[in-house]
Amino acid sequence: MTNAAVAQATSVLGDLPRDDDGPVFREPWEAQAFAIALSLHERGLFSWKEWAAALADEIKLAQANGDPDTGTTYYRHWLAALEKLVAAKGVATLETQHRYRDAWDHAADRTPHGLPIELKPEDFPPTA
Repeated sequence: MTNAAVAQATSVLGDLPRDDDGPVFREPWEAQAFAIALSLHERGLFSWKEWAAALADEIKLAQANGDPDTGTTYYRHWLAALEKLVAAKGVATLETQHRYRDAWDHAADRTPHGLPIELKPEDFPPTA
């Protein structure tokens, strides 16, 4: 991820939490979601216009469902929009994405603190 890509993203995405140094993240996963979105944009999966529209739709949906819009859920909307765009573009279905998320959760649960998390076949639930 280049500094130019970060600068472009922060200039296009007006609601992005930031300070004078750039984007601000409260949790590591927020920075990771940001980096994934930048990487997919740089690879041509979507334009910033598409991204901004998907994110705006996700925020509107959350607000319609009672999100208090305090700013603390911004990157949850970011992640939901990213998941939907990845599915819409045919990269991975939402079902596949959630299956891998659950497998990583299972792998993390069985891994002792401080050791690397390794994803193994038994982390995936059986398919029907």
